[in-house]
Amino acid sequence: MGSAASQSVVIGSAPGPELHLLRYGATIHRLVVTGGDGVRRDVSVGLPGVPELRASSDYLGGTIGRYANRIAGGRFELDGDQVELATHDRGNHLHGGPDGFDRRTWDVVSHDAREVRLRLVSPDGDQGFPGECTAEATFTVGSDAVSLELTAVTTRPTVVNLTSHVYLNLEGGGSVDDHLLEVPASAYTPVDATGIPGAGHAPVDGTPFDLRVPARVGGIVRDRHDQVAQASGIDHNLVVDGEGWRAVAVLSSARTRTRMELWSDQPCLQVYTGNFLDGSTLSREGRLLRQGDGIALEPQLAPDSPNHPEWPSAVLRPGERYRSRMAWVFTPMTSVER
Repeated sequence: MGSAASQSVVIGSAPGPELHLLRYGATIHRLVVTGGDGVRRDVSVGLPGVPELRASSDYLGGTIGRYANRIAGGRFELDGDQVELATHDRGNHLHGGPDGFDRRTWDVVSHDAREVRLRLVSPDGDQGFPGECTAEATFTVGSDAVSLELTAVTTRPTVVNLTSHVYLNLEGGGSVDDHLLEVPASAYTPVDATGIPGAGHAPVDGTPFDLRVPARVGGIVRDRHDQVAQASGIDHNLVVDGEGWRAVAVLSSARTRTRMELWSDQPCLQVYTGNFLDGSTLSREGRLLRQGDGIALEPQLAPDSPNHPEWPSAVLRPGERYRSRMAWVFTPMTSVER
């Protein structure tokens, strides 16, 4: 059977999506879908199991919390008090700290053929965050989609920003360079060399971050723009147009004739091209993982938002309920798109 953390929970079945989850990190371990070419393939990029996930710092498939993305210096003010968080990314707090939600074993609350609900209790002071925070992740599989609802409650005022860090490759392996990516965002967030925002958002016009028309991923990451060069690819927040439940990204592969629409109710989307995948980790299939082998599209709040009161707030108070929804919808590409 193996340890509780390594046990997988499977929902869905052919011809629709089949999702394999690990209790460790509420991790998407496999995501098998039928491509537009009729072939079933795993479109998630992952590691062999829990020991490899524990040894990795790439967040492959994990559920991220208590705060996804970076907080400058691991510090922010909340209700007049200074909060000091654990730091481990160039002096900043990243993805919940060195022992974030992606490195914990979640409890299975309920499970049937189509849905599983996982729960994690993060104690008061965990990684420096105030308040006991109870988070739940509910994964549901439909005929052509996988949806995820993330919720949280707290016993003291705190900040919460949860997301999924699944890496996608619609060809089931190799590079995503020839994938097309579209994001309906008119602004993005320039960052410094440590990934921290500066003065605010900036228009995407005339930059490689203008993805309002589908662009080839390989072309984006090789652009000479200083923000791309500094990050060795894309690791940036896009401020998605509109509000509420809407399509925030479209990823497609002409090779497999597969289209994935990502829906979310969050204001922003972090686009990450796996810039730190450096060939030091073996995938489930025994291949060295390198930049370009997958892309993470992470719906969330803006990075460092606790230090930017002008942006949507991450503050969660007792009696309130944090809620974030996302869905990955897989459909065949039309002849026009191909």
